[in-house]
Amino acid sequence: MTSAQVVDLKGKRLSEVALDDSVFGGEPNVHLLHSAVVRQLANARAGTSSCKTRAEVSGGGRKPWRQKGTGRARVGSIRSPLWVGGGVIFGPKPRDYSLDMPHKMRCVALRSALAARKDHLVVVKDFVGLAGAKTKEMAIVLKSLGLDGKKILLVLDIDTAESVAVERAARNIKGLKVVGINDLNVKDLLGCDHLLTTEPALEKISSRLRPKSTQTVAIGSDSTHVTKSKSRTRKATNHHGDQ
Repeated sequence: MTSAQVVDLKGKRLSEVALDDSVFGGEPNVHLLHSAVVRQLANARAGTSSCKTRAEVSGGGRKPWRQKGTGRARVGSIRSPLWVGGGVIFGPKPRDYSLDMPHKMRCVALRSALAARKDHLVVVKDFVGLAGAKTKEMAIVLKSLGLDGKKILLVLDIDTAESVAVERAARNIKGLKVVGINDLNVKDLLGCDHLLTTEPALEKISSRLRPKSTQTVAIGSDSTHVTKSKSRTRKATNHHGDQ
């Protein structure tokens, strides 16, 4: 079982926390990671780009000149795509780029991303000492943790008042992105250099992404006997019906 060091806001080691092997211990699934990132980038597209075809451009209802006798090429409308101000051939139209991915596959992709970042995980006890909610104080904390000037993903439990203050303090620091536990995603995990979180938030992440164990139901001799009796009765009924 792998573990991570728990430090305070000054970088002093306090204890160790065990990482859940079912969440952080597996081998990263590269195929699922790629699919999850492609899905996330596709779902972020607005799909609002649009061009007008020759049928949608205003004007061009009259034929510019007669079909024959002028020596010019035949033209039916001044809004032809060959003319300046005409329509666009096969231009973009509003569309939906979103992709779907099963929930279990998304969870596996998140676990794979966390497993790929377990060696760059920094766990602090809490942010209680950062009560002032000042950007300068947050920058000092990052420098004490050895994360100054790096791309950091800070995962917090946004529901607490402490996390709201920390998010406000970290809002304007370059390279630092704050996300909630429920907003944790593969793209941010793979795009950061270090993953920073608190000990309570780490426990919530593990409980949220831990695979549900399949419940095994023990079948006793009595239940087995009942099942066989039902099957025999069914067979007898079918045999009687055939006769």
